[in-house]
Amino acid sequence: MSIEVKRTATVLTPNQSRVLLRPFNSGDPQRIGRIIGRIMSLPEEQIEPLLSEVSAEFSQRHYEIRKLFLERFEVIRKLVSTDGEISEQRQLLIGSYFLAEYSLESAALFNPSIVPHPDQTGLPPGALRFILSLRATGEGHISSITFRTGIIYADHRIEVLTAAGFLTEPRQVPNPLYEKPQFTTKLSELGLTNEFTARVISKLGELFSLEELRSSLQSETEQSRLPDGTACDDQDAAKGIWMLARSNYEVQFQAKQSLSERILFPATPSQRNGVEDARFVCLANDDGTHVYYATFTAYDGKVIMPQLIETSDFLFFRFITLNGPAAENKGMALFPRKVKGLYAMLSRQDNENIYLMFSKSIYFWPERKVLLKPVFPWELVQLGNCGSPIETDAGWLVLSHGVGPMRKYCIGAFLLDRDDPTKVIGRLREPLLKPNENEREGYVPNVVYTCGALVHGGELIIPYGLADHATGFATVPLNDVLAAMN
Repeated sequence: MSIEVKRTATVLTPNQSRVLLRPFNSGDPQRIGRIIGRIMSLPEEQIEPLLSEVSAEFSQRHYEIRKLFLERFEVIRKLVSTDGEISEQRQLLIGSYFLAEYSLESAALFNPSIVPHPDQTGLPPGALRFILSLRATGEGHISSITFRTGIIYADHRIEVLTAAGFLTEPRQVPNPLYEKPQFTTKLSELGLTNEFTARVISKLGELFSLEELRSSLQSETEQSRLPDGTACDDQDAAKGIWMLARSNYEVQFQAKQSLSERILFPATPSQRNGVEDARFVCLANDDGTHVYYATFTAYDGKVIMPQLIETSDFLFFRFITLNGPAAENKGMALFPRKVKGLYAMLSRQDNENIYLMFSKSIYFWPERKVLLKPVFPWELVQLGNCGSPIETDAGWLVLSHGVGPMRKYCIGAFLLDRDDPTKVIGRLREPLLKPNENEREGYVPNVVYTCGALVHGGELIIPYGLADHATGFATVPLNDVLAAMN
């Protein structure tokens, strides 16, 4: 049975004018000191005209740019070699030399996921307001998470609101607390358990702060140095402990910032090369409340680390490492509620098959079992999920991706039993969506891919990436998809 999937006219393409102000590190501390020295040598009467010129050029592109100049100056103040007083104007100018604009979606805007917006007020009958998360890729192939909002109307028409021009990163919330048992378990999984690690952890309480960990690390690191002052092998363990701690953090946006202005940019060593393919889901708690989670991949250029984002309002976000022997590799996607009292998640640990996992804790995943293997020609290279399962009366609908000849990515679907999702009760033999002639060309040719869809008014709404470059939308009646399952 063939399925008629309708592609909408809405396409989101990369916008190079959407720029974020980022620290500009122009070299080692000695070079930075020389740059500051040259700025310090400028006559005072030149400072105001230069600062005014910079402010005039960039103040319409960023909020409170002079405040950002001062904040950046404070970061590098220790490299200023003068005991004299520095005027505020010169401080502002120095700060401006160590900032740069970053076009976060200059290369690509793709791999979307879609969830209902927490605010559904003021809508026409039959409409749904949604949040769309997207993977934005810019200079250096660094990926971040950006957002859009939109409305699905009763007639299935999709409207995505125009993105705001200003972009901002959140403020990191100070002094997050870490749980010793969970932290120690993750250290063991990372192969960082040794006598040095045990000494560092022994100095900490059951709950400890980043500063307390820093103090313990510094103390043990100094004691572990060799007599000639060189570092021993424990330095590698210290770096690993610090990287893990930095990977768990909290950030806060200001309420006045519209959702499309909020950017989750890589902020830790484990994310150095990007935060990739966030799969958002609105998860129902046992008490009837809801919280949004997103599984994503942190990448430092060599190692991938599965992590979790948690938020209830898209203003305050927690970043948490996923723990347990099964928390590895890519493509994890949470079910939107517990199944038989346990959290459930799809995964793809071996780059070929889809796995299913259950856990008492959303942060710890002890084991996995194969759920689905490649069978059809269009998926023989690789099979994976395309976002969180969608609960329907017929069962859990899961969108999948398959890789076939010529590394062509297509989107398929299968159905799991609602009460026992280890049972596959339906599967499409042919792709639901495959690249057409207008979607083949891009950053990575011959790819359609999504990180999450939803059902509204009996229609399956699929936002999807086009050739790892742009994002389109497709719709199809849910009943047509279910009827085509074998």
